[in-house]
Amino acid sequence: MPQLAFTPHLNRFLAVPEVHSEALVLRAALEDAFALNPQLRGYVLDDQGHLRANVVVFVDGVRSVDRIALADVLRAESRVFVLQALSGG
Repeated sequence: MPQLAFTPHLNRFLAVPEVHSEALVLRAALEDAFALNPQLRGYVLDDQGHLRANVVVFVDGVRSVDRIALADVLRAESRVFVLQALSGG
C-alpha cells in the first residue's frame, strides 16, 4: 500500500504522521492524508486545489510534474514524499 511522508518541517506547525493509502493516484492519496488532518490541506494545496508553489512531491524518487491534476500513478509499494521548499540565506 502506498506510503506518504511529509517534510519534518511541517511538524513545527501540525501533526503529519506517515500515511498509508490504498489510493491509485497521488491526489487520492493526498486526500486520505487530509482526511486524517484537514489543516494539512492548506499547507500543501492552494485555493484552487493545485500544489502550492513552494511544495514539491516525489513519487518513488521522481519529481511530480503535474501540479494541477496530481494524477501520478501509485503502485502498492510506492513511496511519496511531500516537501516544502525553503528559501533564505
